[in-house]
Amino acid sequence: MEVTIVGAGLVGCLLACFLARRGHRVILYERRDDPRERGADRGRSINLAVSERGIDALRRLGLDREVLGEAIPMPGRMMHAPDGSLTFQPYSVDRGHAINSISRADLNRRLLDVATAMPGVEVRFGHRLTGLDERTGDLEFEPGATTVRARVVIGADGAYSAVRARLQALPGTDFSQEYLDYGYKELSIPARDGAFAMEPGALHIWPRGRSMMIALPNADRSFTCTLFWPHDQLAGLDDPRAIRAHFAEHYPDALGLMPDLVDAYQANPVGHLVTVRCSPWHVTTAGMTVGLVGDAAHAIVPFYGQGANCGFQDCVELDRCLDETGDDFPRALELFERRKADTDVIARLALDNFVEMRDKVGSRLFLAGKRAEHALERLLPGRYVSRYELVSFTTTPYAEIERRIARQRRLVAAAGAAMLAMGVTAGLARAVRRR
Repeated sequence: MEVTIVGAGLVGCLLACFLARRGHRVILYERRDDPRERGADRGRSINLAVSERGIDALRRLGLDREVLGEAIPMPGRMMHAPDGSLTFQPYSVDRGHAINSISRADLNRRLLDVATAMPGVEVRFGHRLTGLDERTGDLEFEPGATTVRARVVIGADGAYSAVRARLQALPGTDFSQEYLDYGYKELSIPARDGAFAMEPGALHIWPRGRSMMIALPNADRSFTCTLFWPHDQLAGLDDPRAIRAHFAEHYPDALGLMPDLVDAYQANPVGHLVTVRCSPWHVTTAGMTVGLVGDAAHAIVPFYGQGANCGFQDCVELDRCLDETGDDFPRALELFERRKADTDVIARLALDNFVEMRDKVGSRLFLAGKRAEHALERLLPGRYVSRYELVSFTTTPYAEIERRIARQRRLVAAAGAAMLAMGVTAGLARAVRRR
């Protein structure tokens, strides 16, 4: 089968590898130029936090060791208080567990190299999809008004997918997009005398109530920083003096580490944060079969570090569906939609985690709760597991995680009630004996 994938980003390239391994011919169309030649888009490279779901997908292709060899493990969060004090919070009771910081652009280039080295894979850069006719199988690309015909098309072209835009126009398609009233802007902390300016083994967070900044380490010993601020706050800093004053007040320990702060703040664009939900993810006609994967089907905000991990797990699940259907793409893409229950859950968890990261991680009550949760995990190994552990360090379906967390809470509540009842009974018995 010849399969056309629209979008040669992370998920499109990884999916091409899975399909080529199955013996299919794959043509990837990408609207941008080859990133291996032009470099990454400035200010658009939020670092990835690759965890078990992404690693599992890479492992199935024999790429996990190579990719992780270029990543920096982060076993916990480092919270920066306004007074500059630091608090480290491990992600897991297992200190061997870590999420892994890696440049999105570097990983995309590597996956392009791997995909194009596989037999039957071709990438056509500079092709922007402008039309799709599901009745005939025709695809139109600019520039040049190029028309090609395809039997199987998979949209891996991101949150603003041109493939999905065509499906949205068909009767029976549900679609919603929810924007946060927040934007993001990239900054950086360079290496100091060839060394990291901060602890590299952590995801750094400056939680400030309505806003926050994060920083992830890079292999060149710099940190990629990302502001997540309300749009009015991002727009309100419009001159160098105001920018420096704001950072001096709210991020004083970072200000001295960012010599290019003003230039980067003024030059780098503001990105938008959107959650996309749609259904169905596929359509089959006499002319073609069209499907969606990754952000094209279910874009989420980045606050659980699961966007790329979830997209990579899509590739594993679609590969499994092809196994179950004997490479019947219409049936496989229909079966693949069972994953929507999981992607709906992680979309909600990602939004919830934004509130946790910006408002709660610096509070003593929150940290005490995390310590209690880890104590339960040590006391009941394998029986009580935190939500973060299940999301980041297992491949358990997201929807099953929610069911498990509900069962654990009922268990803990029942145990607490039993202990309280035992305490009351013992107290009554002592009172009776004293009489």
